[in-house]
Amino acid sequence: MRITKLELFHVKPRWLFLKVHTDEGITGYGEPIVEGRARTVEAAIRDLESYLIGQDPLRIEHHWQSMYRGTFYRGGPILVSAISGIEQALWDIKGKYYNMPVYEMLGGSCRTKIRMYSHCSGETPDEISKNAVKKQKQGFTAIKIGIDPPVLNVDNLAFVESQVAKLAAIRAAVGKEMDIAIDFHGRVSPAMAIRLAREFETYYPMFIEEPCLPENVDTMVRVAQSTSIPIASGERLFTRWGFREALEKQAIAIVQPDLCHAGGILEAKKIAAMAEVYYGSIAPHNPLGPISLASCLQLDACTPNFLIQEHPSLHEKWDLGVGYLKNPFVIENGYISLPQGPGLGIEVIDEALIERAYPGDWDTPRLYYEDGSFAEW
Repeated sequence: MRITKLELFHVKPRWLFLKVHTDEGITGYGEPIVEGRARTVEAAIRDLESYLIGQDPLRIEHHWQSMYRGTFYRGGPILVSAISGIEQALWDIKGKYYNMPVYEMLGGSCRTKIRMYSHCSGETPDEISKNAVKKQKQGFTAIKIGIDPPVLNVDNLAFVESQVAKLAAIRAAVGKEMDIAIDFHGRVSPAMAIRLAREFETYYPMFIEEPCLPENVDTMVRVAQSTSIPIASGERLFTRWGFREALEKQAIAIVQPDLCHAGGILEAKKIAAMAEVYYGSIAPHNPLGPISLASCLQLDACTPNFLIQEHPSLHEKWDLGVGYLKNPFVIENGYISLPQGPGLGIEVIDEALIERAYPGDWDTPRLYYEDGSFAEW
């Protein structure tokens, strides 16, 4: 079996899908994307295309090494995201070839269902707490909220109290059994992260995500050591080498590799194994589409230290595959059942890739402080 063609589809709302063809008629799907740089990732895949055409798609590890190490200049979000989507598609092909789910080829299942968490937002404490109750009634046992941007490097007491008020309102509304994670989104300085975490501790957050930017690991260590709240991070770290220092210094308790950025399914499993050595958990990052989710579920199924799975909770349920997959994912009582189909376990509606096409020009929002200077989104 040989790879014959790579097709790319920019689809709404901001996704990039990859379809890899073979001479035996088996195709595989992946989701190679950097949010806001989809067309740049597309160019990177075209650069890798000349290597892939004519290759045996079943030699996944060999191709990963060749694509990653063969460029001489390694790593970074663009190259590794391109490789991630290709790797997902090759696993999809391999699973279809052997007629088994990807997780069966990676050691078999550790669980029978996958725990999910939903995003939850609201402008006011009343609005966000009501939305949290709605999520609870839908069966979710965990939600994630975000810190309101922009955040000054040293912000005032009123800002801190406004964020505490939201968390307090949610906890009062949903009780003690629902988990509440808080995404700082790397938009908070270490100094403010410490202040906010101290005020949040009373309300028992499940974890704080990206309390500060990940480039300087020692700053995250300082945040982690200042609080009892578990620290999660990893959406902007790439391959196992990107996670090494954060784990060795125990800056994070929960690794969050994004399977569309960190190197793909097998690379994320290697990262999970690194975390397991430090008694850490994995909660794969996923703000993207149904192919990304399908890849995550394969990893979640066979990874012993899996904690919980993110999905962006779009109103139209596009992220669960509605309108994109012949059999969209269904969340029941906060869980998705173990996928049973071969490969990634999905069937993509090819017509939808044309009907929902867009130019691929979605860009990351840019925020600015009152004085006109740049603020982290």
